[in-house]
Amino acid sequence: MDRGAADHGWPGGPARDGRAGGDGYALGAQPARLRADRVGWGVAGVRVLAEVALAAEPGTTVGLLGPNGSGKSSLLRLLAGLGRPDSGRVLLDDVELRTLPRRVLARRIAVVTQHTATDVEMSALEVILLGRIPYRSRLAGVAAADLALARQALAEAGLAGFEQRRWSSLSGGERQRVDIARALVQEPDLLLLDEPTNHLDIRHQLELLRFLAGSATTVVVTLHDLNLAAQYCDRLVLLRAGRVVAAGTPAEVLTASRIAQVYQVRAEVDTAGDGRPRIRYCRPQASG
Repeated sequence: MDRGAADHGWPGGPARDGRAGGDGYALGAQPARLRADRVGWGVAGVRVLAEVALAAEPGTTVGLLGPNGSGKSSLLRLLAGLGRPDSGRVLLDDVELRTLPRRVLARRIAVVTQHTATDVEMSALEVILLGRIPYRSRLAGVAAADLALARQALAEAGLAGFEQRRWSSLSGGERQRVDIARALVQEPDLLLLDEPTNHLDIRHQLELLRFLAGSATTVVVTLHDLNLAAQYCDRLVLLRAGRVVAAGTPAEVLTASRIAQVYQVRAEVDTAGDGRPRIRYCRPQASG
């Protein structure tokens, strides 16, 4: 459990009209359509991604799955415009990402990475306000409206009262929630998150994914928990060794045979009451 007397965060998420609550920040006012077209990328002569195809329709939540080293984080960086593919294209609303000005990308795409600096000497509120920089002129100070948005996001992250807490004093889970709040006040049309449930306790994992699934923005998220992915994602893309093994609805992707093929584990898959797959892992059989 995170330190501090935190309130419940992201309670149920915003409605699909894009409003997070009252006159707060808007998510997905113009939800983006994202497409990766036969994307390939490598580093130091090692092929990391090959012929990757992906589509995220406006307002949907797409989960990227795969074991460690399958290329999920590398693909997410390319989708964010933080790197360029060696082959293929990434398109945002049918426009190649590499042709868009950085300021446009900063307003339309928000990214939450796995690793954030631990030596940042900023308060939690100051970190969240970084999400408003794309909307400010170079010499402008912090507007009252931006300050109100940041405070709302901090409260909705379950961290009311943490405004002046230094980043370096926060637990891993608290940092994760502050960083997600920073991305939300950016009011993106496309939200990309790399394993955002890391460091979060179960309650905050569920609240976050419920929030994302209920938002109006387009979301692409990497996850390790197959049951959470099945419950909260509209579509899944399963990677292995830098290639797409399967893409489709959770029921289409998460079969027992495919889980065994990609993850090298035995699992039983049945259907929950809501029609989504539910995975139960089998104990390894004792040898000898």
